[in-house]
Amino acid sequence: MGLALPAKSHSLWSTIQQQAVAVAAAEPVLAAWMREAILNHGELAGALAQLIAVAVGGNSDERAVNRRLAERCYRDDPSLIETATLDLMAPLERDPACPGALHVLLHFKGYIALQAYRISHRLWESGRTEMARELHGRITQALHVSIHPSVMIGSGLFIDHGTGVTIGEGVVIGNDGSMLQEVTIGRSPEGEAGAPRIGRGVLLSAGAIVLGNVEIGDFAKVGAGSLVLASVPSGYTAVGVPARLVSRAPDPRAALNMDQSLP
Repeated sequence: MGLALPAKSHSLWSTIQQQAVAVAAAEPVLAAWMREAILNHGELAGALAQLIAVAVGGNSDERAVNRRLAERCYRDDPSLIETATLDLMAPLERDPACPGALHVLLHFKGYIALQAYRISHRLWESGRTEMARELHGRITQALHVSIHPSVMIGSGLFIDHGTGVTIGEGVVIGNDGSMLQEVTIGRSPEGEAGAPRIGRGVLLSAGAIVLGNVEIGDFAKVGAGSLVLASVPSGYTAVGVPARLVSRAPDPRAALNMDQSLP
């Protein structure tokens, strides 16, 4: 996938622009927004910088500052756009109800919150911790998705719906994960050292809580409303409060499909 990504990224951006043109023609009242959000930009980086600035909010000067901040991060670290492309492709590949790439970009607040987090994480890693915290605080207030800037998240994460998602300091999440609304991942409330480590292709269903120095193995699944306080081996499904192991997928890679039912 890595070698083909630039071509895929270009193709995806062309598709988004075509969809925006179609929306502007079908709904003239939305034409100005399509131009501001999509059509005035030559590439995904410009559109994302604009959308993040709009999401963070504030007056026109504050939005301009945040837009320039994002633009500079994308210019200095092109891998952020490669990752943003993989994040954008994730719901297209895993959510059969997804209407298309333009819809993800404009209406999946979990996606925009994730890209804002990636900007805050870059700031955090470069030593600009106060700016990272400020961006984190504003996006949390605006979109009700809280991802601490210190968190490490791989590419291809799909945050569906997004409201109430909280990911605390020190959490590590692998590639190709999926989570729904009200998911909480964080340290133990008893003060135990260490934060959760979430493997590749893990599915965390709505309201799932993962706390403490635990590991969720690759392609594992956690059922809706479950409370995970102990590690879950790769490929297993865990449900309940506290969560217990109930099954193991014959082919753990099948867990990448969000359409699979959970107990």
